[in-house]
Amino acid sequence: MLSNDSESLAMRREQASLIANTGRRIGYSIFFLSLIIFVIGFTVEFNNLVAKTLTVLLIVGSVVLAPSILLHYAVRGAEREEKEQS
Repeated sequence: MLSNDSESLAMRREQASLIANTGRRIGYSIFFLSLIIFVIGFTVEFNNLVAKTLTVLLIVGSVVLAPSILLHYAVRGAEREEKEQS
């Protein structure tokens, strides 16, 4: 049976995993949307609106995705370390 500290740690790790997965899903979706807008802009007309939209999407996608990837690897590393100690 898990102690209260272990349960709390497992719950926090599960929350971190959920946040990381949601952030990665959102970040990759933003990059996919920017790819679609780029293709549309390239085939129709690449104007200032398309360029500004792409810039904003790429910045926002990076701001969301980078910490999510780091958090994902941190959770995986903690889980791996816990399994090795058991």
